[in-house]
Amino acid sequence: MNQPNTVTVHILDKEYCIACPPEERSNLESAASYLDRKMREIRSSGKVIGADRVAVMAALNITHELLHKHDRLDAQANSAREHVRTLLERVDSALAADPNPPRN
Repeated sequence: MNQPNTVTVHILDKEYCIACPPEERSNLESAASYLDRKMREIRSSGKVIGADRVAVMAALNITHELLHKHDRLDAQANSAREHVRTLLERVDSALAADPNPPRN
C-alpha cells in the first residue's frame, strides 16, 4: 500500500497541505481547482461576504450539481433498462413466432 504524500493546494488565496496517496494527487488537485473556481465565482458576485460563508455556498452549489447529475444518470439508467426490456420482449415475440426453431 502506498504511503500518503502531502499535496499543497491553493483555495481562495490560502494554502492547504493535504495528505494524499500519489495515485490520487491529480484528482485532489482537480477538486481543489474546481472548488477554488466556484468560491471565486461566489466571492466575485458580491452577494456573499466572508470566507466561511463563501465556502458553505460553494459546498451547497457543488452538492446541488452532484445531486442533479446523479438524478440525470438515474433517469438515463432507467430509460436504458426500459429500452433493453422492450428489445428482449421483441426478441421473445420473434422467437415465439418462428415456426422452425433451431434444433440441437
